[in-house]
Amino acid sequence: MEEQSIREKRIRRITNLYYSRQDIQKAIFEFCKNREICPRYFEGFGKRPDSLEYPGDIFELVKKGATSFNCSEEIWEEPLKLSTDMDEFQLNKLRTGWDLLLDIDSKYLDYSKICAGLIIRMLRFHGIKHLGVKFSGSKGFHIIIPWKAFPKEVNQIQTKDKFPEWPRIVVKYLMEKTKKQLIEKISDLERPNKYIKDFQASREVMPDLILVSPRHLFRTPYSLHEKTSLASVVVNPEEIQNFDMKDADPMKAEIRNFMPDAEEGEARELLVQALDWHKENNPEEKEKRIKGDFKPIKLSKLSDENFPPCIKKILKGLSDGRKRALFILINLFRSVGMEKDEFEKRIEDWNKKNKPPLKRGYILSQIKWSYRNKIVLPPNFDTDYYKGVGVVPTEEELRYKNPVNYVVKKTFGSMGKDSRIKKKK
Repeated sequence: MEEQSIREKRIRRITNLYYSRQDIQKAIFEFCKNREICPRYFEGFGKRPDSLEYPGDIFELVKKGATSFNCSEEIWEEPLKLSTDMDEFQLNKLRTGWDLLLDIDSKYLDYSKICAGLIIRMLRFHGIKHLGVKFSGSKGFHIIIPWKAFPKEVNQIQTKDKFPEWPRIVVKYLMEKTKKQLIEKISDLERPNKYIKDFQASREVMPDLILVSPRHLFRTPYSLHEKTSLASVVVNPEEIQNFDMKDADPMKAEIRNFMPDAEEGEARELLVQALDWHKENNPEEKEKRIKGDFKPIKLSKLSDENFPPCIKKILKGLSDGRKRALFILINLFRSVGMEKDEFEKRIEDWNKKNKPPLKRGYILSQIKWSYRNKIVLPPNFDTDYYKGVGVVPTEEELRYKNPVNYVVKKTFGSMGKDSRIKKKK
C-alpha cells in the first residue's frame, strides 16, 4: 500500500502540468476519433462507453482525477451506442473497421526491443511499409497497422466483421514465424543468473493475445503510465534498439504521429498468408487431411499438357495473388520430383510473366526455405488458395482433389495410351 501511495503521489504531481499541454491533448484526441475511450483514475476506470468530443475534454477529465486514457482497437460508427448486451450481429453492424495492434511486453525492456525488431522485420517482409510504434509506458512497445492497410474483404467475407478472430490469427502467425529467432537472440543476452535457452522466453515477450479481444482497450499514445509515470511516446521504428526509458520523460515528450498514412490494402498479403497458415495448422483442418507424411514421387516424363487447368492458368502469369501462386507451384513441382535446375528455371520463367514480377530475393528465400523442409503436397482444389489467385477449379479437378493426383493420373494415362499406340502399329 505504501508503494502504491508513492506511485499515486508521483503521477498526480505531473498530470495537471502534462495534460494541460495543448499538443498532448490534440495528439490523444486525434487518435481517439471514432473509438471508444475510457479514462483511468489511477486504480479504477471510468464509465463505458465514452468518447471525446473536443480536445479540451481530456484536461476536464484530468481535473476530475483521471491519470491515463485508454481506447479501442475497433473503430465504431457511434461509440456511445455500444453496450455489453449487444450480440455479434449488432457489434458488426456498428463496427466500421479495426486496427491491428501488437502488444509486446516483457520483464525486460531489452527483450521487448528484440521482439519488436523481429516483428517489424517480418511485417516488412510481407510488404508492410507503413506502421506505427510507441512505447507502452512500462517495458514494452505497441505496434499498429492501420485499418486502411487491410483489404475490406477476403473471399467475399467482410474483414471488419472478423474481429477478433482474424487479428488473433495474424498475431499467432507472427509469433510462430519469429519464435525461433527470438529465442536465439534472447539467449545471447547475458544477465546475472538469467540465461534462457528454452521456449519460456518467447512467452515472456511475444504479442499479448489478450489484447486482441472484443472491446478491449489499450493505452493511447502520449497517455501516462500509472506505475512508471512515463509517457507512452511514439518511437521511430528504426530507433527502437536505441530507445531508453528517459526518452519517455513526460516533461520532454515530443509529438509524433502514431497512426501512419498507410497505402490501401498493403497488409493484404500479411492477412491472406496468416489465414492460409492457420488453415494448414489448426487441428480441425489437419483432421481433414490424409494422415501420415506425403511420400514424393518421381515422374520421368513430365509434360505441361498433364498439368491441371488451374496450374496452366497460373503459369500464364498473374497480377494478384502471386505469392500464394508461388506456394502452390513450389509444392507441386517438388511433389512430382522435378529436378532442382528445371524447377528453378520454371519458376523464373513464370515470374517474368507476372505483372509485376515478384522480387527475385523473395522467390529465392521461398525456394531456400522449401528445400530446408520436407516436401508437402500443394493445397487441395477445394481450398481458398485457387480462388485467392483468381482461378476456379473445374469439376474434373475437384474429383482429383489435389494437383499431384491430377498430374500423376494424366501422366500415367498418356504413357499407357502411347504404349497402346506403339503396340497397335
